Amino acid sequence: MDIKKLQYFIAVAEELHFNRAAEKLNMTQPPLSQQIQALENEIGVKLLERNKRQVRLTPAGAVFLEEAKSILSQLERSIKTTQLVDQGIIGHLNIGFIDSAAGGVLVDMLKKFRERYPQVQLTLHEMTSAQQWQALHEGTIHIGFVRYTEPGKHIDHRPLVNESLIAVLPEHHHLANLPALSIRSLALEPFISFPRHLGAPFHDLIMSFCAQHDMYPNVVQEAIQMYTIVNLVAANLGVAIVPSSVAIFQREGVVFRSFKESTPSIPLYAAWRTDSDRASLSALLEIIGQISSEVINRE
Repeated sequence: MDIKKLQYFIAVAEELHFNRAAEKLNMTQPPLSQQIQALENEIGVKLLERNKRQVRLTPAGAVFLEEAKSILSQLERSIKTTQLVDQGIIGHLNIGFIDSAAGGVLVDMLKKFRERYPQVQLTLHEMTSAQQWQALHEGTIHIGFVRYTEPGKHIDHRPLVNESLIAVLPEHHHLANLPALSIRSLALEPFISFPRHLGAPFHDLIMSFCAQHDMYPNVVQEAIQMYTIVNLVAANLGVAIVPSSVAIFQREGVVFRSFKESTPSIPLYAAWRTDSDRASLSALLEIIGQISSEVINRE
């Protein structure tokens, strides 16, 4: 059925006058009458009673008027929704992130995105970098925030920030009062480490830093999440080396200390599917670009 016929019928039904309805529609009365008659023939129901003096709706016409208005209203909503999706104003994004990225730059990005696009639903998934890369390859997340990169079809990435390494010590540790530590001073300490099988590049970077200074950690415990590592240090199970952003997990029982030695940079990357046509993802990437540029300028 031609949508225009519904519009013609609604105009006549509301005016109950063919000439006034024709003027409203910027057309002449004869073709309007023909369109109404064609509509009645198409659905096989008389919608209007008309004579030389008046036009009135039949009972069936009154029902059809409400249905026609509902159809046009739904069509208008569908068009508007489609346009908003195309503009990235509404939609849905699955986002992966490592726990150490939960503060700082990631918070700024999500806050700015939420302010601009409040109708986009964001589903956040806390994952290791390895889990995120698998999810990106499988297409179960649209974008991830990871510690290392790896090649992948239909996947791109960009660096966001670079962090240094810091030490986490129990609050009453004998080195806790020092403003900065030498990596060698931790040589005999029990270590809590991130497991290598869940992120070899990140694990190896820390171990390489230690080895460069002839220090080989005595790893007594492994933990996947950074806040778990911090909690284990608070329980006096050992010390740890973590990215500087982990200091956001301030809690009673631990202290964070910088190293006297120059530490390697720990990058944080955004990685995303390039074969996604979601405008909401493009909108998020635009914000990521703005914020990462601001971070680089500050550095």
